[in-house]
Amino acid sequence: MRLTNIAIMAIRGCPGLNEELAESLGVSVVTINRYLRTQDDDNLTKAAALTIIKERLGIPEDQILESVKVKVVA
Repeated sequence: MRLTNIAIMAIRGCPGLNEELAESLGVSVVTINRYLRTQDDDNLTKAAALTIIKERLGIPEDQILESVKVKVVA
């Protein structure tokens, strides 16, 4: 799972949300911004982060998360 583009834009536009997520996850705001930019980490899809995102943004989880298709090479 990863964040949708809608969720990423909403998080970036919500004052103080990056700081709240950083505190909750025990990382810096710079790290939160990297998570949003690269989506190379699943920390923003963990329960603690999702709870904060849902409460602050008021959007349902199906607009926050999307599935990631994994290509399997045999």
